[in-house]
Amino acid sequence: MADDPVQTNPDHYRVVFENDRVRVLEYTDEPGHTSTEHHHPDSVMITAGSFRRRLHARGTSVDVELEDGAVRWLPAQDHYGENTGTTPTRAFFVELKEPDPHPVPGGPRLGPVKL
Repeated sequence: MADDPVQTNPDHYRVVFENDRVRVLEYTDEPGHTSTEHHHPDSVMITAGSFRRRLHARGTSVDVELEDGAVRWLPAQDHYGENTGTTPTRAFFVELKEPDPHPVPGGPRLGPVKL
């Protein structure tokens, strides 16, 4: 499993809130930036600006384009990403500290999921 993004990418992730049930991270970067591989537990992602990214994990990639104010489920996953757009990325992750009692066989889908 990859490491905590606050440790692997400290210039881009910061903890803005934490208690015994959730941790909230803010993520920012600029066009062209590529992050170091890291782990996210099950999370809710909220965008604070429109952006375009490419996420990589387990030998596959997915392109993601999200509008300002988008809210997406991010199943637990290890990945790294690159800002492939022309705008900075700014998003918040509300990480759940309790694991999923019914994990998906074969692993989660890469990237945020619109439910």
